[in-house]
Amino acid sequence: MEQLVAAGTRFMREVNAVAILRRLRTETSMSVSALAKAVGLSRQAVARSLNALVDEGLVEFGSVDRDSTRAGRPAQLVRFRAEAGHVLGLSISPQDLRVAISDLAGTVTAADVTPLGGGASGAEVVETLLSTVRGALQEAGVRTGDLWFASVGTPGIVDPATGVIKLIPSMPGLTGDLLVRRLEESLGCPVYLDNDVKLATQGERWRGAERREDSLVMVHWGERVGAGIVLNGELYRGTSNDAGDVGFLDLFADAPGAAPATVSRHPHGLGPFEAVVGGAEIVRLATAAARRAGDDPLLARIDAAGERAFDAVLDAVTDGAPPALEAIDVVASRFAKGVAVLRAILNPRLVVIGGPLARCGETLLTAVRRHLADQLLDQPALEVSALRDDAVVHGALRHSLDEIERTRFDLGRNGFQEAR
Repeated sequence: MEQLVAAGTRFMREVNAVAILRRLRTETSMSVSALAKAVGLSRQAVARSLNALVDEGLVEFGSVDRDSTRAGRPAQLVRFRAEAGHVLGLSISPQDLRVAISDLAGTVTAADVTPLGGGASGAEVVETLLSTVRGALQEAGVRTGDLWFASVGTPGIVDPATGVIKLIPSMPGLTGDLLVRRLEESLGCPVYLDNDVKLATQGERWRGAERREDSLVMVHWGERVGAGIVLNGELYRGTSNDAGDVGFLDLFADAPGAAPATVSRHPHGLGPFEAVVGGAEIVRLATAAARRAGDDPLLARIDAAGERAFDAVLDAVTDGAPPALEAIDVVASRFAKGVAVLRAILNPRLVVIGGPLARCGETLLTAVRRHLADQLLDQPALEVSALRDDAVVHGALRHSLDEIERTRFDLGRNGFQEAR
């Protein structure tokens, strides 16, 4: 793992402190000697940095290591005080609001989910979110004054630099700076806003099993379709922070069996690609297949679900209902075309499917792989998200922790070098 060590005395304490904290955050406790060896610094340099970190309340010296086998006096142990502060991760979607609180080591201490009904105004969504946050804080026994940073992910096109949501067709009432402004007023800590898929990509790489690839694309597939792109180990954002808006690919102007209105008119702000693979189209295809098959129970199930018809169809897929499986196979054939485009342009090692469609698991992967089989280029590995619906909120936690590390010590690239 790369560590930052000082190249100039001006930055020595800060840089060494970050290296020490990074190591301590991965251990229950360590001796000073073991810590010095792990970070590649002298015992004296580590001791100086530790004393400064103790003064800041981030580290504490504990008991001696009585399990040590070395001769002489047992070494004193030191540990990172993860409980010194907390961070908040927030996720907003048309379906629900998700909140998670973690300590400074990334251990989640409380989490909550609040379903959203249709028709709520932007102000109502924000107030519901704040209520959910208050409940999670109470559960974790954390005061707002103990929050050091909060990050929130939303659909649409956002400007992280200003905290403004520029375009959010699925939740237009949140357009503007209302969300960040109210969160900052209520929480009293810095608040960062980003696109939900980009945060989900960070979350998947952090928490997901074996997701450390330097080249991957994570596709959120649900009512809408978007992608987070990782190139050379870095999240690629593009000029206006909307790289990966694959929902606006136009591949199916004459898609067989696609609803003409969804392709040509793009209702509700849908892009051409998501109009033929997204939730509304999946419901339409499943309903049509159920009518052809005379599957009245499935039709009744979809009808009774109302606004949750998409969820009802996905449940039917996991139950093995033939009309639902037929619908998934149709959209999988179309989705495979999008994967082929990503492969031709980016050549990622892995494509991760997240969002609601991840619930379909191996059934979905098998269908997409089958439709990719005739592609001339070798295709990337395909997997479903390990975090499913929690990827965004974990990405928000990860970003909050990264911001604390960056801003608390005010580290820049000048004055230090990387040790490998």
